[in-house]
Amino acid sequence: MDRLGINRGMSPDYIIVGLGNPGPKYENTRSNIGFKVIDYLNNDSMMNFGCRKAKHSSLTDKCVLEDNVVLYLKPQMYISNSGMAVEDALDYYRMKSKQLVVIHDDLLLPSGCFEIVKGGDMSAHKGLSSIVEYLGKDDFIRIKVGVGLKPEECELSRYVLEIIPEDEYKKISSKFPSIRDAFTYMFYYGLEESIRIFNPLGMENSCDK
Repeated sequence: MDRLGINRGMSPDYIIVGLGNPGPKYENTRSNIGFKVIDYLNNDSMMNFGCRKAKHSSLTDKCVLEDNVVLYLKPQMYISNSGMAVEDALDYYRMKSKQLVVIHDDLLLPSGCFEIVKGGDMSAHKGLSSIVEYLGKDDFIRIKVGVGLKPEECELSRYVLEIIPEDEYKKISSKFPSIRDAFTYMFYYGLEESIRIFNPLGMENSCDK
């Protein structure tokens, strides 16, 4: 498909949301890894429409990723209210939850791992719980990014708001290109094929061995 004639007014094929908290205080914390992945994908997109602007209570950019128009969304309210922004964007473009991909931190995956899932139990993650509450559905795609297993003695709320150590962040961010490749597979070959290829039990792209 020829994308040269694309314009800012075109509706997205997918909305890709990165979860996190706004403001410099939280920028490099474990909870904000979704924002970091969005920044990488946005900068790496084949065609970027330019200015990042505030819309849907979020920072947004509309780009082309593997012949799909995507709207990148970074909600600018606290993560526990993320569902408000997601619902607003989906309603505005009259899109369904199956066209939504949410990228978020995961404390059950080691640093240097990611996993692609659809649906599943999201009650332990405040941002995901908010999205399910607002949408009334849990059938959207998720990219779980491992930010390190929580030490047993550390409180969850404290751990997710810790700054990621530099060496650990290098391990996590080294997988950002593989996450982008997973989108390529997903868009061209479907979700199940992407899961087969990129999840930890598949090829080694998604997890350090």
